[in-house]
Amino acid sequence: MKILQNFWNSPIGPKTTHFWGPVVGWGIPIAAMVDTNKPPELISGNLTTVMCVYSALFMRFAWMVQPRNLHLLALHAANESVQLYQLSRWLKFQGFLGDKSLQQKNEEAET
Repeated sequence: MKILQNFWNSPIGPKTTHFWGPVVGWGIPIAAMVDTNKPPELISGNLTTVMCVYSALFMRFAWMVQPRNLHLLALHAANESVQLYQLSRWLKFQGFLGDKSLQQKNEEAET
């Protein structure tokens, strides 16, 4: 019971936005995971790159802020992982990561 009481009253517990912000934020990496089943031509390279930078910056923020917010760090580490995977799928589709057969198929489809 003491553990729950300490968690409830902690500076990053459920009575604060330091807890509820990351809880709601989990929707972003979950949506990105669902999107891994979609074709890579639907991925926005610009938005995915921005999301990678955003999560990297917020991972640093979560580590440096006092009190340290490990929940926020875990959220953005998960988002960074999924967004980097999506970015790699987009780069492969665009032909930047060595798979030229996909790029040739894309060019043939456009003509």
